[in-house]
Amino acid sequence: MHAFAMASLCRICPLVVVLQLLHIYFLGIYGLKHQTGKDNVTSPPNGKPFPWNKMRLPDMVVPIQYDLCIHPNLTTVHFTGLERIEIFVRENTRFIILHSKGLEITSAVLLPKDDLGSRKPGKQLQVLEHPTYEQIALQAPEVLTAGQRYLVVIEFHARLADGFDGFYKSTYKTRDGETRIIATTDFEPTSARMAFPCFDEPSFKANFAITIRRERKHIALSNMPKIKTIELEGGLLEDHFDVTVKMSTYLVAYIVCDFKSVQATTSSGIKVSIYASPDKWSQTHYALESSVKLLEFYEKYFDISFPLPKLDLVAIPDFQSGAMENWGLITYRETSLLYDAKTSSAFDKLWVTKVIGHELAHQWFGNLVTMEWWNDIWLNEGFARFMELVSVSATYSELQIEDYFLNVCFGAIARDSLNSSHPISNPAETPTQIKEMFDTVSYDKGACILKMLQDFLSEVVFQKGIIHYLKKYSYRNAKNDDLWNSMANTCSESDFSSGNFCYTASRALSSTFSHMGKLTEIEEMMNTWTLQKGIPLVLVKCEGNTLRLRQERFLKGVFEEDPEWANLQSRYFWHIPLTYVTSSSNTVHRHIFKSKTGVFSVNLTVPQVKPLTVVIDTLELEGEVTWVKFNVDMNGYYIVHYEGNGWDNIIKLLDQNHTLFSHKDRVNLIHNGFQLVSAGRLSLDTALDLMRYLRHESSNVVLLQGLGYLEMFYHMMERRNISDVTENLKRYILQHFKPVIDKQTWSDEGSVSDRMLRSALLKLACELQYPPCIQKANELFSKWMGSGGTLNLPADVLKTVYSVGAQTIAGWNYLLKQYSLSVSGAEKNKILYALTTSRHCEKLTKLIELGMEGEVIKTQDLAALLHAIARNPEGQGLAWNFVRKNWNRLLKKFELASFSIRTIIVGSTSHFSSKDKLEEVKHFFKSLEDQGSQLKITEVVLETITKNIRWLKRNLNSLRNWLLNNL
Repeated sequence: MHAFAMASLCRICPLVVVLQLLHIYFLGIYGLKHQTGKDNVTSPPNGKPFPWNKMRLPDMVVPIQYDLCIHPNLTTVHFTGLERIEIFVRENTRFIILHSKGLEITSAVLLPKDDLGSRKPGKQLQVLEHPTYEQIALQAPEVLTAGQRYLVVIEFHARLADGFDGFYKSTYKTRDGETRIIATTDFEPTSARMAFPCFDEPSFKANFAITIRRERKHIALSNMPKIKTIELEGGLLEDHFDVTVKMSTYLVAYIVCDFKSVQATTSSGIKVSIYASPDKWSQTHYALESSVKLLEFYEKYFDISFPLPKLDLVAIPDFQSGAMENWGLITYRETSLLYDAKTSSAFDKLWVTKVIGHELAHQWFGNLVTMEWWNDIWLNEGFARFMELVSVSATYSELQIEDYFLNVCFGAIARDSLNSSHPISNPAETPTQIKEMFDTVSYDKGACILKMLQDFLSEVVFQKGIIHYLKKYSYRNAKNDDLWNSMANTCSESDFSSGNFCYTASRALSSTFSHMGKLTEIEEMMNTWTLQKGIPLVLVKCEGNTLRLRQERFLKGVFEEDPEWANLQSRYFWHIPLTYVTSSSNTVHRHIFKSKTGVFSVNLTVPQVKPLTVVIDTLELEGEVTWVKFNVDMNGYYIVHYEGNGWDNIIKLLDQNHTLFSHKDRVNLIHNGFQLVSAGRLSLDTALDLMRYLRHESSNVVLLQGLGYLEMFYHMMERRNISDVTENLKRYILQHFKPVIDKQTWSDEGSVSDRMLRSALLKLACELQYPPCIQKANELFSKWMGSGGTLNLPADVLKTVYSVGAQTIAGWNYLLKQYSLSVSGAEKNKILYALTTSRHCEKLTKLIELGMEGEVIKTQDLAALLHAIARNPEGQGLAWNFVRKNWNRLLKKFELASFSIRTIIVGSTSHFSSKDKLEEVKHFFKSLEDQGSQLKITEVVLETITKNIRWLKRNLNSLRNWLLNNL
């Protein structure tokens, strides 16, 4: 279809009707500034010269506004589009470089912005392609003049994508078994270019006017409210949406569907709507309640009104990640938005609430203020993860998210203590590298260092700093340094005029914050956390009333005696905001550990070893002190090792009166102890002795932490078929924790932590074949089956009941049938997990086949399915062999470096702990490199397997003997 016809149909550009398609000029030269240097010309695979040779776009042309008309045909599963981009030329040029991927461009025409009324014909632009860089060049017949505005009108079409990126199709089944198709978008980080040609980089912010054509039975949604609907010939409707605020392309969104919604209005007048497929409408009400409450909280906390008049949250049937923060139109995986009171557990409720909190935080962190480039994605994701803690704590304190947040930091440490980690702020240029930045370092470590900074500055100063940051960079892009400068200069014009108290880089601090030094040092301190990888280890040695402190880089699986240890330590140094309490005072003491560096020679036989940097400091304690505990409530991001008899003293204290330490400090001590075992700093015996007191523990969170390590050891031994240790671990757990297991009720009663402990304990007890647990689960499963699946079982024990029921052929088959019928994503997740626990390989193979087919088990769940099967001792070889043999098939379903592909790689391999498996994995990864598939995650996996091997070699006999001595 020609430009004028399509424009008339979409009515987004009435003046474009005057366009006449001119003869296509032969264009052999390029823009004035960039035309002569051969360095700027490259030859893409199609062989035609391309006038740009960099992955990043040039900035000689920038977009001002996109008028975009899209018509998805849900019958043919194609879409057509017409866009009019208003551009501003910053430098004389003859070409416009922008992104396009998988789009068939049928016309590109240039119009001078100021000549529209003169009815002069547009000038045809030649389209050159560079598929490798996902770029196109629109080449003009004459120079575009610097300082001028132009309109670029492009017609294009493509198929709706089959995957989860760009503009893609999603399907769902009604209760009657009818399959329905919707069309939806997911653009972050680099997939807007799959839906329309655009300047697809975060710094090219622009306004967007979206128009969507649809059938009458559907609705259309986009970032902004609908302002009008026009009926077209043939019965089609055309929805026009208001112009967006200035934003990045990855935040654009539009959906065509037949969903139903619930609505409410916030106290500030924002209309909030939750959309879901009609059969799941009843599961939207909790999301509506929590969204309104969280949105109101953020407006008050950030002191910035939500800038759009409405906010839609939509449950998408096929969605790869948890959610996407499109401005004003947030999309979710169904299990991250919908809450079913009958089948959603306590953890499910926490999950939905925190994901909503995460995405709403992005409306400010990410949308209002966007990172300048993807190397600083943590400014979006780290802040959103941290704001989950802040917002949910304030609005739903009963969910006890503070305790969950400890696990966020444990996950970050697990990754960051490997040499294959990366700095929070890390170079990323290609789409693959950019996708890999969306990981636990950017999200979880980013959140944990922000928590540490908040604790260091105080909540008041921290909040004032981020408000200053958001207000200063609204509708703009920011970098790492901009955040730290905002934290160090929190004064705004209104503060000066109103006389409010605030801080500037030059202003002296009050005694309340004297521990900070100058606020100008914030950037210097925080750069040690964002510009280098890793986590520090603080070594504490008590000599009378003097504490001698040293810091090193904490590494798991690498020991002091290893020849590479010194090089891996070299030049790592942090400014650590230490906190500690002592036996003589409940006061939280603070000390910034940034002592001058001392250098000494390390007597190693390895030649040319770099000098080892050791940072040493001393602290004088006041009064008579019998113990000291660092990293109070684990607000800091560092590991602590108490040298000498420090850990023995802590074990005695816990045995005598464990309440001397807060429950978070007890969790922190247990975590630190087992981390130090992996680093060769502490014996496994000592770490296990640290947990002997748990029979007196009353905190659910601490119990879960201790049990988690024992469960991890049990599964490691079970997978390696080390039967004597497996059996003794089982005996020890059931013997040591019998009282707390036996007092669990098969109900949904109690606090959130009570309910989470119940879910974990009963699941573990049944996995260990504890007779009372198996008997009760079988009884409940039989009743549920007998009721035809209509009996409402307590949601917190569903996973356990289903898992026990899945061990019989009849039970497994019945669960699979119920899986296909259930309209609750929460229930389907529990059933699917149960199905993966079968010890019958043919059943596990059946699940993989269903996951690959994508009908009964959706493709979005395939990665989690393979991960779960690989954790099953009977399924670990099955999953691993499947991944190796079907790698290319998996890449047709998921993009390389996508969350799903990384989950599949990690899930099918990282639990291995033998040299044979390590070699198999190395060989497989080498074959991927030979095919051009290079992923950072492969380094993580290889290092993890090596660590597992070394852990077993070093600790297996200790574990075996400790169990024998303690049974």
